[in-house]
Amino acid sequence: MTSELFSPLSLRSGAALGNRIVKAAMEENMAADGQLPGRELLALYRRWAAGGTGLLITGNVMVHAEALTGPAGVVLDDAAPLEPFTEWATAAKSGGGAVWMQINHPGRQIQADMPGVVWGPSAVGVDLGRHSSRFGRPVAMTPEQIEDTVTRFAVTAARAEQAGFDGVEVHAAHGYLLSQFLSPLVNRRTDAWGGSLENRSRMLLDVVRAVRAAVSPSFAVAVKLNSADFQRGGFDADDARQVIAMLEPLGVDLVELSGGSYESPAMSGRPADARTRTREAYFLDLAKDLVKTSPLPLMLTGGITRRDTAETVLAGGVALVGMGTALAVTPDLPDRWRGGREAGRQLRPVTWSDKALASAAGMAQVRHQMRRIARGSDPRPGTHPARALIAEQLQQRRALRRYRAWLPAARGAAAAGRPA
Repeated sequence: MTSELFSPLSLRSGAALGNRIVKAAMEENMAADGQLPGRELLALYRRWAAGGTGLLITGNVMVHAEALTGPAGVVLDDAAPLEPFTEWATAAKSGGGAVWMQINHPGRQIQADMPGVVWGPSAVGVDLGRHSSRFGRPVAMTPEQIEDTVTRFAVTAARAEQAGFDGVEVHAAHGYLLSQFLSPLVNRRTDAWGGSLENRSRMLLDVVRAVRAAVSPSFAVAVKLNSADFQRGGFDADDARQVIAMLEPLGVDLVELSGGSYESPAMSGRPADARTRTREAYFLDLAKDLVKTSPLPLMLTGGITRRDTAETVLAGGVALVGMGTALAVTPDLPDRWRGGREAGRQLRPVTWSDKALASAAGMAQVRHQMRRIARGSDPRPGTHPARALIAEQLQQRRALRRYRAWLPAARGAAAAGRPA
């Protein structure tokens, strides 16, 4: 059956993708010793590479060793050894598709028990009601810290290219640092980085300029952007439209649209704003509207599990279909679609009324499937969400001990300009 899903796509950098199906970024929380990709991550990406996607985008790789979304996060900075990343890129391309590294700084979305720094555009903490104490209290970044962080993104991108990745995706969604600068709810600065949308976009645009300058013209550069924050008074679809237009002259290949943050986890189908419906392709209506004016190809991610939904997304003018959870449950789903089959399996639903806890449990379920794949087992979608969440908490405690032991040496190595 002929389908646009399996047609190639050429991007402005010259990058060519074999089809329109993308494994979107999911935080794996599988770093080996030294916050490096290890045996499990390589095995996971080999399995995905064999499943038929045109592009794999890694889970977020941290640009700053002192600022991680979780203690088992992967770090690629100027002190990290490159060989493990070269092996990761090779594993991810073993099926013939492309691989991009998602690069990120968490800003204020850092757990309170983590060492290191908690930064934000302003000293505005994460508001999760009774769960707010789980996160550290941020301090407003100085201009020097902003400029240093821009440089960190460029360094990570350049090293990703050296390791053999085909591109990078700058993470400016889901309430992480660059998304925080974009949000008028979080960014209350009165200097050159605050106030107007032009000012709030400044850090993202500077990061993209620095990344584009640090890599070769044929290396793909994408941006992940919220179609909206799904919080009243936050970054909205009109803001997204304007930011996409700002990105076009900077050599960006693609913008991936998602939505939400830790405070409003719309990316998992649980927005704080109840006006938003929860269904497959959560952000399709917004994406179809943004496509009308976008000068760049758009990719849509969020809740896509069925082929007919993916076809509907493409029919709406979106260039690429991104899937996360669906590929954690069925890693060969693109090949199944090509053969006229569907997944037939979905994760056990999380019906808890506490949205923040339900979102955490849902993500734990997904990572449980990824760990099973990495160990050579098949996914087990029926795992109870409470069991997955408890198991992840135990793993995170072990990872936190390793990270706390590693970080002082990494700081010293970075200061001395040598590998950690």
